[in-house]
Amino acid sequence: MLDIKFIRENKDIVAAGAKKKHIEIDIDKLLSIDDKRRELQMTIDEKRAEQNIASDAIASAKSDTEKQEVIARMQGVKETLKLAEESMQAILKEWRAMMVLVPNVPDMSVPEGTSDADNQEVRAWGEKPAFDFEPKTHSELLLAHDMADYERGAKVAGFRGYFLKNDGARLVWALQRFVEDRFSKKDFTPIIVPSLVRRESFVGTGYLPQSEDDLYKTQDGEYLAGTAEVASMGYYMEEILDKKDLPIKFFAFSPCFRREAGSHGKDTKGIFRIHEFVKYEQVVLCEASHEESVKLHEELTANSEALLQELKLPYRVVVNCGGDLGLGQVKKYDIEAWMPSEKKYRETHSSSYFHDFQTRRLNIRYRDENGTVRYVHSLNNTALAMPRILCQLVENNQRADGSITIPDVLRGYMGKDAIEKK
Repeated sequence: MLDIKFIRENKDIVAAGAKKKHIEIDIDKLLSIDDKRRELQMTIDEKRAEQNIASDAIASAKSDTEKQEVIARMQGVKETLKLAEESMQAILKEWRAMMVLVPNVPDMSVPEGTSDADNQEVRAWGEKPAFDFEPKTHSELLLAHDMADYERGAKVAGFRGYFLKNDGARLVWALQRFVEDRFSKKDFTPIIVPSLVRRESFVGTGYLPQSEDDLYKTQDGEYLAGTAEVASMGYYMEEILDKKDLPIKFFAFSPCFRREAGSHGKDTKGIFRIHEFVKYEQVVLCEASHEESVKLHEELTANSEALLQELKLPYRVVVNCGGDLGLGQVKKYDIEAWMPSEKKYRETHSSSYFHDFQTRRLNIRYRDENGTVRYVHSLNNTALAMPRILCQLVENNQRADGSITIPDVLRGYMGKDAIEKK
């Protein structure tokens, strides 16, 4: 959420940012509602002050007649105050509904564009494998090696359901131990977070109300999160931190759930786009400094790139265009690993920073060295999501005879260097 004072003082910048993100929001209407809110607040403050003066006058009245005169005069004030407070409740409801729809202002370096097709490549790493045969899809490879069962997955869990088995399960466990070992050497706090989360954290992180269609909701009103970011950001909700403790870095794990609303017909085979998965997320809170956010953004992205490099998966980093940014993101990178069967890169990671957009909503602050209370900045970045990464891993490492080479860094966890053709 942006500060209403910032919106007032930078109306054109906020409107231009919304236009760049292709988000429709009537800033003039919001400011008009805010004018009414401010006027009503002044009226309420004035009438409450009059009530306080009257209370003192009643207490110090020298006669019953004088007391009754003050009480009579205050009846009108009381009625005016009541009407103003009722009007304020209605205005606040409308004001809050609009405030949570105002998008954050994207960084100047964010390119123009309407969709992920307009994202711009920043850099690429690794050599794409040159096969002398037609590469199989990850779905075909997993089935051929009895590493997955989609039919029984659909029978048990419905559309996009799956079972991973044998070396499919072992590869996921190997990847988990691999990423855990790598982050154990970094200054991150490991944390396992809830997937079942109350609405406040979803609103705070910006997933609600915009992405409600993509969330699973329980009969008790909680939601199932599609990323550990949501619960991790709620950890310090309504708290004041000390600057000396910043930055706070979480290496967060959780099961994740996404309805994949709007993706009907996309990636229906295999495990690239599924409803249930697990993910390790980097979540960071830092001081209110654009320079610090930018520095950490690059650091988090480099952490994820290092994992892909160790796995020897060719990838590229793209900077997301305005139309492919979420409501709260100032800037975002996607990391996309090469998919030989599709002859294109597909997303495996995303890395974003938000300034104080999320922390204003969640009321996460810190006290600086001068005692001034400020909102922290927030960032997040995928460390590794599974089983999606198996798609690129098995496709890039397939051999002509149908076997699959296991990347060097996973062989110690797997106990072998290849998945042989059966």
